[in-house]
Amino acid sequence: MNIAYWIVAGLLALFYLYAGTLKVIRTRDRLRPMMAWVDRVPLPAVRALGAVEILGATGLVLPPLTGVAPASAPAAALGFVLLQTGAMAVHLTGEDRRIALNIALAATAAVTAWLATGPLTH
Repeated sequence: MNIAYWIVAGLLALFYLYAGTLKVIRTRDRLRPMMAWVDRVPLPAVRALGAVEILGATGLVLPPLTGVAPASAPAAALGFVLLQTGAMAVHLTGEDRRIALNIALAATAAVTAWLATGPLTH
């Protein structure tokens, strides 16, 4: 793996590990100030999204680190692109139309997927 992959994927994994953990353990009231959309989504779905984010973060780091199923890393990154595409749709259909962070996360995930499949990473 090259240094660029580890920097970008590491930062992305840290973000999703943090955000996913919050969604899994915090109450709706404690999530609301950071995530205005939580009132429009059933709490089990919020918890499931958090679990997916934690698993995706793990998928960015563990496969390249261990060499086991390394194709999982670009798949996890592409999963985050899809997740953020859905997040943008949720934001745009509600009152909260701020999607700058979603765009940045989707772009970062796309770069991570590209780096994970590039010739410098093998």
